[in-house]
Amino acid sequence: MVDSQSVKGATTVSRATLGFDPAKMINGRKRHLAVDTKGFPVMIMVTPADMRDRDAARELLWRLRFMHPKITQVWADSVYAGQLVIWAEDLLHMTLKTVSRPKRAKGFVVLHRRWRVERTLVWIMNTRRNARDYERLPQHSEAHLNWSLITLMSRRLTRKGHTTAGRRRPAR
Repeated sequence: MVDSQSVKGATTVSRATLGFDPAKMINGRKRHLAVDTKGFPVMIMVTPADMRDRDAARELLWRLRFMHPKITQVWADSVYAGQLVIWAEDLLHMTLKTVSRPKRAKGFVVLHRRWRVERTLVWIMNTRRNARDYERLPQHSEAHLNWSLITLMSRRLTRKGHTTAGRRRPAR
């Protein structure tokens, strides 16, 4: 699953790597994230916030295909629809399926395929340091996000009472 998130940039962020996201009214950077079916991060990419999701998705999908050639299907929201679907199929031999909101839906609706990537974005924001981007270079920001998510995932995997099925063991 792929999605993006806009975050404000601090004064330490290089002006050349900042942008303004008019949809969110944020001056900063955009984090593009690809996660697996369990919500664990597979690929992270940071761009200026003014870069459109479709344009950044080309680079993200290209990297994803290069680093993980066995991934052949990607779920995304309707922003990634259109020519990107055809491009991914023709050039990368990757199926890009979009998940749309149900018609007549009002307010918040949990979308079956996309809630995992949304949940991972929330996990990122739970770390106070990640609420704003402080890194001078986008590559440093990507490394920091990877480090933060490795810490989070290792804590989740090693906590007491954790089993592979995600359920607590019965008391003896």
